Amino acid sequence: MSTYAPLPDSSPASALVRPAKRSRKSRRSAAPAALPILQHYFDALFRAHGQQYWWPGRTPFEVIVGAILVQNTSWTNAASAIANLRAAGLLTPRALENVPLPKLTRLIRPSGYFRQKARKLKAFVRFLREHHGGSLKAMFRTPTPQLREQLLRVHGIGPETADSILLYAGNHPVFVVDAYTRRILERHGLAHGKEPYEGVRGLFEQSLPNDPQLFNEYHALIVHTGKHHCLKRSPVCSTCALRSFLPRPVEGSR
Repeated sequence: MSTYAPLPDSSPASALVRPAKRSRKSRRSAAPAALPILQHYFDALFRAHGQQYWWPGRTPFEVIVGAILVQNTSWTNAASAIANLRAAGLLTPRALENVPLPKLTRLIRPSGYFRQKARKLKAFVRFLREHHGGSLKAMFRTPTPQLREQLLRVHGIGPETADSILLYAGNHPVFVVDAYTRRILERHGLAHGKEPYEGVRGLFEQSLPNDPQLFNEYHALIVHTGKHHCLKRSPVCSTCALRSFLPRPVEGSR
């Protein structure tokens, strides 16, 4: 059951994305305006699908490894690579740093882009040792803005991966934005598709309580919706929990 109180009855989604015209300079500097309807979206998804128990991972370090391996591939492929690392006893920072690169590359081959991802994993564990003494607990005690900046300087870690690490492994209150998030917002008239990552992230964080558990559940529910309803082609709108929020039918939907 959702612990977040429902908001008053909202206006149609399409009516909430008509900000007053501003100068180019003010558009660059202004923080995203809150969008209260996003709370209603969460409530509808949670009522329909319940808790998602995401991100799958036995330890925070395994979650971090998964966040890197899932880049540009499916979770099924990333999970196969993680299973290989687990069987080889390599799901600790020290073991991963010490394993020869060719062996690591071979083990994570199912995840695709395995040579690049092997270097990314090596870069992260080296960063962890050099900046936080090899301790995830020490790393996650770092204030969120500071740690986010550090992570973004690590080879191969972009905003989505950094936020996945912060939220799912470290319980920091940041919202993860992925392709599913953008697709849903665009189809519902809440985004035009050219917003920068930070703008979309800020939109959610400005519109919702600053609660990592809420952000965790919300992103997981978005992933579920993107996989089962808001498909890239032939979306299944008829059984989607968000169908009543659509400002207009989606072309090619079922």
